[in-house]
Amino acid sequence: MKTVALYQRQADPQSQPYVLQLEEALTRQGVTVCSLGDGALPPNLDLVISIGGDGTLLGATHHIGGAGIPILGFNVGHLGFLTTAGRDDVQRVADNLVSDRFRVEERTLLDVCCSGSTTHAYALNEAYVQRGEQPTLLHTSLYVDEEYVATYPADGLIVATPTGSTAYSLGCGGPILTPTSGCFVITPIAAHTLTLRPIIVPDNARLRLTTASRQPRFSLGVDSQSQSLPVGTEIEVRRAPFTIKLVRLLDQSFFTAMREKLSWGK
Repeated sequence: MKTVALYQRQADPQSQPYVLQLEEALTRQGVTVCSLGDGALPPNLDLVISIGGDGTLLGATHHIGGAGIPILGFNVGHLGFLTTAGRDDVQRVADNLVSDRFRVEERTLLDVCCSGSTTHAYALNEAYVQRGEQPTLLHTSLYVDEEYVATYPADGLIVATPTGSTAYSLGCGGPILTPTSGCFVITPIAAHTLTLRPIIVPDNARLRLTTASRQPRFSLGVDSQSQSLPVGTEIEVRRAPFTIKLVRLLDQSFFTAMREKLSWGK
């Protein structure tokens, strides 16, 4: 481990002390430390440490894209499903990184594209369509590999990766998927019809969402970013051609994180 970049949200005073502590601990071990900003990625970068919560880590993944650089999440936020270390782990993180005592997990992303656009957005957690500002149902029709599935009269519809199954989808009643399950979960947001339940599809399926509403516009969310689109815009979702690499320390796993964050068995 020779070069590490530290990433934090701008103007976040809560994370700044840990940025300084991590920089000092890594530098003492002979690691070159730099900052990950909005420009080009630093050359010869071995690792990124995201300092904040899950939202900060999502921002880091969007910045890295398909570069294949591993990310370690250092949590100074709340739940921190995606993070692997916390406020008391500064020296432990530095020691483990220098001695290669960690593993890298490959996480699937969504590739999201709107009709009439050549621009692709990528999501580690989820993509979702959601009604506009007025309390009017959004009717979202779902197609899987061009086969019509159903139309969901609801506040919206979520397509989540296994990583994102513990985020927005979970709050809407979706199941938890293990990171290597090889599937996506489709979860309605406050469905008007109770029989419309979450469904799981293989992650090699191509999904298409079409929308109808009395409102002229709806929202498309891709992780923590959203945009307003005209109703009728079609959304295509498929597995992205690259993955994100998340770093975990050796004494942690997906299930230890679930027990800790969700208080299972306590």
